[in-house]
Amino acid sequence: MDNRAEVREFLTSRRARITPEDVGLPPGASRRVNGLRRSEVATLAGVSVEYYTKLERGGISGASPEVLDSLAKALRLDDAERAHLFDLAHAASPVARPPRRRSPKCWSPHPSLQWTLDAVTAGPAFVRNGRMDLLAVNLLARAFYSDVYDMPGQPPNLARFAFLDERAYQFHPDWNSFAEITVSILRTEAGRDPHNKELHDLIGELGTRSEDFRRLWAAHNVRHHGTGFKTFRHPVVGELTLAFEGLEMAAEPGLTLTIYAAEPGSPSAERMHLLASWAASEYGDTMLDYRGRADAGC
Repeated sequence: MDNRAEVREFLTSRRARITPEDVGLPPGASRRVNGLRRSEVATLAGVSVEYYTKLERGGISGASPEVLDSLAKALRLDDAERAHLFDLAHAASPVARPPRRRSPKCWSPHPSLQWTLDAVTAGPAFVRNGRMDLLAVNLLARAFYSDVYDMPGQPPNLARFAFLDERAYQFHPDWNSFAEITVSILRTEAGRDPHNKELHDLIGELGTRSEDFRRLWAAHNVRHHGTGFKTFRHPVVGELTLAFEGLEMAAEPGLTLTIYAAEPGSPSAERMHLLASWAASEYGDTMLDYRGRADAGC
């Protein structure tokens, strides 16, 4: 991806959403820009207008952590947006090294990781990367995402399902929210790993085939997505409201372990038990397993 364009569009979009009143400045008259002027952001960040203009045009390489932090405060960036700004600056550095990421085509879980996933029997547990590929799953996750696994192409991908499969609208009752989260996760990953060809290919495919994706991608929103509640409508057991926790994997940078759980004694918990029974009969010993995937050369 073009780092300078990414920086320019991100900073411009963040500046456009802040009004003078938001930061205690008079509104003024005949404003020709949405949000703050460059000069106003420069003043709030404690840098010259010339230097801020250089930053907003994409010349972020060499910006100090202090300048980036001041800029984040001036633009009222949240934690995810601040991290994204630092990621963009790091990627722009001529000495930056790309993060260590292994291709999903040749990644396989260590046996102990698969044992850990299989030990979770009350809810779906899975490992995904920033591209939203499902890399390793327990039995319930395989059953939970049965429609995702039905799509052609490997590995199964949550973003491709969201935007290119009509069943996603049924599976995600609040599809708009899920779509926004999905694009924000991809945008965050693109800032961390801007030279990842497989990520570029996915973004290009979604942008070509989905108008909704193009619209959301243009918003430049990013987020951290670690905990909360989601509602799903599974084709076999019906509606499920589940809590989720996402854990970054220290041994595998860039991968996230996510576990879904239903409130004990709730209708969702009863339906999760039904899903477990269906999964055992539907898949059993034939469940898709990544342990046999070749890992040579990755």
